Formats: sequence, structure tokens, C-alpha cells
Amino acid sequence: MGVVVLYQYPMTENRTGPQTIEFLTKRIVALGAVQSGQYLVDCDTWSSIPQLAGHPRTVHILHNSEQPASVFAVLESGNKVVPLIADGLFDLLMIKLNTIYQNRKQKMECKGPRFELGDFLVKLGSVTMTQNFKGVLVEVEYRPCVVASGCLELIREFVHGFLGNVASNQVPQYLQNRVNDIYQPMDTIHQYLDHFGQYRKATTVI
Repeated sequence: MGVVVLYQYPMTENRTGPQTIEFLTKRIVALGAVQSGQYLVDCDTWSSIPQLAGHPRTVHILHNSEQPASVFAVLESGNKVVPLIADGLFDLLMIKLNTIYQNRKQKMECKGPRFELGDFLVKLGSVTMTQNFKGVLVEVEYRPCVVASGCLELIREFVHGFLGNVASNQVPQYLQNRVNDIYQPMDTIHQYLDHFGQYRKATTVI
């Protein structure tokens, strides 16, 4: 895999989620992209039971259809964040730990079509929380490069040509400290987790 940057596409009042995906699909196809299936990233969140001593702990369990054999987990405890990549049995382990962790029942999903355009892979995802639509995320991957600092400007230029000025010029917060490191699948998971967290907070505020 190459370097991935995730963008939140702003919604307008005159477009629904499916209409936004259709609009973006027409734009990327007009550039010469070819659809290559669908993709899905999902996230279940578990919290330690209140009776447990010490800092409250949260475990996010994520799956990415690009890595079907892997389960991604991110443990948050106080200021500590511990990432883990395991196999499918980890899902069963979390169920066995139901005396320690409780599922928040706030499943997040991002799914939609994926497109190939030269060295780029573009995914247009509708984000839902417990099946309620929350927004649209656009994932852009530049496949020949594995170090973010070597291709962020190229990705930004491509995205502006595709999404226009609505695309942020800011490097995703998570990548800012890793621009010179080898990009890993967990880096994509952290970006999704950041965006899912923003959608959850927006729902809480409302």
C-alpha cells in the first residue's frame, strides 16, 4: 500500500449523502477513473466498566476491507494510546471480555465505491453511525510512495483538481508527526478513527 490521506467532504443543504457520492463519482469518472469494487471501514467502541479501578479505558475495534485478514485495535487509557493489529479471533476475544468491557452500541461505518486512476486509488465513503448518515469521507491513496513527506504535495494537487477548494490544505493531525516514517496500514486506521470521533462529537453537541 502507498500513502493515504483522508478528507472530510462538506455537505450542502441541497444534496443528500447518496447525491453527494453520485456527484463525486461523476467528477472522478470524468477524469478517467475506473471503478474497482466497493470498500468498507467499520468501528466498534468498547468502554471499561465503571467498577474497574484505575483510568477508564476505551478500545476501538476497526476492520478495513483492504486488509480483510486483520483486525485493528486502538486502546485509549488516560494519555496513552496503544495500537494493535491482530487476526479475526480478536473480535471473539472482545466478546469474551464482556465482564470488563461493554460495547457502546455506536457502530461507525464508512462504505462506498473505490476507483483507480493511474497511480491513485480514490474511495468515496458514506459515513453512518448506527445506520444514521453523518457525512462523506474521501480517501486518496498514492500507491507508488511509502513515505508521506515524499508525496503529500502531489496528493494535495490531485485532490484540489478533483474536489476543488473544499479540500483542506492541512496535513491530517495524525500524519504531522509521521511524515518521514514508512506509511503503515495502522496510519489509515488512525485517520478514520479521528474522523469518526469528530462525527461522534458533532452528534453529542446536537
